Formats: sequence, structure tokens, C-alpha cells
Amino acid sequence: MKIALIQTSLIWENPTENRSQLAQKITGFMEDVDLIVLPEMFSSGFTMNPKTVAETMQGETISWLQHLAKAKNCAITGSLVIEEKGNLYNRLVFIFPDGKIQHYDKRHLFTLAGEDKVYTAGKEKLIVEYKGYKICPLICYDLRFPVFSRNLEEYDVLLYVANWPKPRINAWDILLKARSVENMCYTIGVNRTGTDNNNHDYVGHSQAVDFLGNYVLKPQQSEGVFIVNVDKKQLLETRSKLAFLNDKDNFEII
Repeated sequence: MKIALIQTSLIWENPTENRSQLAQKITGFMEDVDLIVLPEMFSSGFTMNPKTVAETMQGETISWLQHLAKAKNCAITGSLVIEEKGNLYNRLVFIFPDGKIQHYDKRHLFTLAGEDKVYTAGKEKLIVEYKGYKICPLICYDLRFPVFSRNLEEYDVLLYVANWPKPRINAWDILLKARSVENMCYTIGVNRTGTDNNNHDYVGHSQAVDFLGNYVLKPQQSEGVFIVNVDKKQLLETRSKLAFLNDKDNFEII
């Protein structure tokens, strides 16, 4: 599977401008890919003013994603602010090429920024089945909680979209490798660049790590579109040879 990681700065609380600049990046590369990954809250930046930018699942940004997925004949994923039944969610949407949608609501809300005060936490883990791969998409702060991401479903790719700031970027790099090794999967992290209106700096470090903790794509610091390949055959051969997942603990999250 060929995956495009879109690492970009974000325009604060301006979905129209963010869609415009992302469209230029997405339509600007000619290589065919299977999946495009956008950062967390790609339409607004990591805002604690959700009412300012909230949309519905029938809103303009979802329609825009569906149009792009069809035009590029690939899936697209990333998170945005969604309002539904009176609740606000930091919601990751996975848009298939035919326009169908699956979604995951961020479970671990970032209490340090007060995310838990304005957003509703999700409860359900999502496993997307796409082109013969099982993908587990998660959001930013989820990276710090390995129990929820534990590979009980035999997924192939663990995916994190983020607004992870510069002062803690070392933790981002360490934890992405840890999640790959402990779950014997490919792990992809897509982070933003630039500075937000809270004066938080972001240095990207979007990357891809294989099932043994080796870089498929080293952490990137500049804006850009970075394309990686993941190989399920190689993954399964390694899991068969090194059957570490067979010895994992059984547990249930309540």
C-alpha cells in the first residue's frame, strides 16, 4: 500500500483557507497513492473554540473530502471538529474512494489544554479494512496510552494524526517506535508544522516506522508530501517468524 503523508502548517480556525491550501498540496503531486493522511484538526488547528469551526457530517469539509477521494481515486483520512446531537467531537474520518465514511472519535482528550472540557470523548476503537489491510486510526494524545492501541485485532497499520508541539517532540518520536515494536505493525504519524494562535510551535516529524522499529520514513521537518510504501507480505512473514503477538496478554477495556 502506498500512503501519502501531508505535513503542513494550518491556518487558525479557518476551514476555507485550510481546504484551499490542502487541495493545492493534494492535487499538486502526480503519483498515484492508496491513502492520503492529513493532520489532526486539519481544517482549524487544535482549537478549544469548537463552536467557531464545528461542522456536521453533511458539511462542506466532508463533501470536499469525498470529492477529493473520488478525484484522486484513493482514501483520505484526518480529523476535524464535528458537532452531532449536541456534542462536539475531535473526529477522525476515513473517506473511501467511493465516498463512504467510517469515523473514530478521539478517546483520550488532552486535559492539559482543556480538551476534555469542550469535547466529548469517544469510546469505540475503529479498525478500517481497506485494500486487504487492517488500519487502526488514532489521534495525537492517544499515542501516550498503549493499552487502547494494543493489537488485539491483528491490524497491519497503526495511524496517528496529530498537533504535537515542539517541546515534547522527543516523546512523539520515541512512542511511535514503541507502538510499532510492541504491536508488530507499521506505525505512521502525521503531525503539523508552523505556529498556532496560542504560540505553540510545531516541527512536524511526520514519519513511518516498520514492525521492527526501523524507519521507512525518517522524521521530516519541512512542509511537504511524503510518500511511503507498506508491505503486508513482509509484515506477515516477520510475524510468523517472530510470533511475539501470540504471547500478548488478554484483557478487556471497560
